[in-house]
Amino acid sequence: MDEPRWVEHAIWWQVYPLGFTGAEKTATPDPAAAHRLLGLVPWLDYAVDLGASGLALGPVFASETHGYDTTDYFRIDPRLGTLGDFDTLVAEAHRRGLRVLLDGVFNHAGRSFGPFQDVLTHGPGAATASWFSLDWPEGAGAGTEPAYRDFEGHSHLVALHHAEPAVADFVVKVMEYWLGRGADGWRLDAAYAVPSSFWADVTARVRSSHPDAYFVGEYIHGDYATEVQHGGLDSATQYELWKAVWSSLNDANFFELAAALERHNALLGSFAPLTFVGNHDVTRIASRLADPGLLAHAVVALFTVGGTPSVYYGDEQGYRGIKEDRAGGDDDVRPLFPAGPGDLSGVGRPAYEVHQQLIGVRRRHPWLHRATTEVLHLSNEVLAYRVTDGANALVVALNLSAIPGTASIPGIADIGSVLAGEGSVDAAAGRVRLPARGWAVLG
Repeated sequence: MDEPRWVEHAIWWQVYPLGFTGAEKTATPDPAAAHRLLGLVPWLDYAVDLGASGLALGPVFASETHGYDTTDYFRIDPRLGTLGDFDTLVAEAHRRGLRVLLDGVFNHAGRSFGPFQDVLTHGPGAATASWFSLDWPEGAGAGTEPAYRDFEGHSHLVALHHAEPAVADFVVKVMEYWLGRGADGWRLDAAYAVPSSFWADVTARVRSSHPDAYFVGEYIHGDYATEVQHGGLDSATQYELWKAVWSSLNDANFFELAAALERHNALLGSFAPLTFVGNHDVTRIASRLADPGLLAHAVVALFTVGGTPSVYYGDEQGYRGIKEDRAGGDDDVRPLFPAGPGDLSGVGRPAYEVHQQLIGVRRRHPWLHRATTEVLHLSNEVLAYRVTDGANALVVALNLSAIPGTASIPGIADIGSVLAGEGSVDAAAGRVRLPARGWAVLG
């Protein structure tokens, strides 16, 4: 409930820079192109035109491969550019009113991370040995490699030992350094794998010098509200709602979405979740949907319920991509983007305009950030809900059927007009009429 005031207006455009700029798949001392990070600057006006108010960056720090195996937390990945390039990007984003969110991987690091390399070189006597959970063979000395705790079975990702005070000191130093260079907040990768007491300590210390910083943890399942509260965080990723949106559209089962909205209401009582229908870790929404023609329905849900919305780059163009559980299985959802907006195909224009229209509704009604929903009409294929915050209210109606549908709306006489989508209000019958596979936002 104490999140920075600016977050009420935050709508993120999320970019995975290594993929967006076509960087090499692995670290190299001689990248084929320099200053790739500056390639995002021509896209900042595009983000503003879309309606976004923030740029959420995937990993930008030196790493071995995909960015989530960090090797130097104080260095921009050479495949992306230089510290000066980062400063320019942040300055250009801020000049346009865009906040900047960084992706911090503080649960684990790559094997080439300096403190772990010290362990491999100096053995049990290394000054940083306590930074990791290590199991040394008998008689181990300099040059001996220990067994170590990793991240979810990935041996190239060395887990940090979060009970070690020096690790907390290091993370605080990293966060403060980049916030001092202009970043506005942190996405905390794999936050669910880190003790909440660690986050509570770190965020409290960082807030003492950067009180306006925003912290959102990656939580896939579990008790989101408790993790946010105990970790001193502002928000958590709302995977439950993400799943309910595409699953209910695929199964023509709005009962699933209605149940998820009840759970979402409960979360909004303590924090505003980070909401999304796509990100760098999941199959694209246009590919996830059995009927891509229902993409607009997913976007309607994203922008008309409480939370802090995030749009993953390319989703607003209807990009397709399937995540696979194999080496390189993320590549399809982390693609190269064109050099500039003028190079985009016109095929994606309808999806872009739907996003733009609904983001416009969201920007004109910032109270939606904390709004809760009340289901007014529920069947397998037709859903209507009222979203409210105090005296403010909108009504949303969705129809999945191939034939026109209607939704009964109590108090329909108070509805003024259709703000977005297609539909008509039949006040005498107390209904909203929707075209086949149609939707409407009314207020």
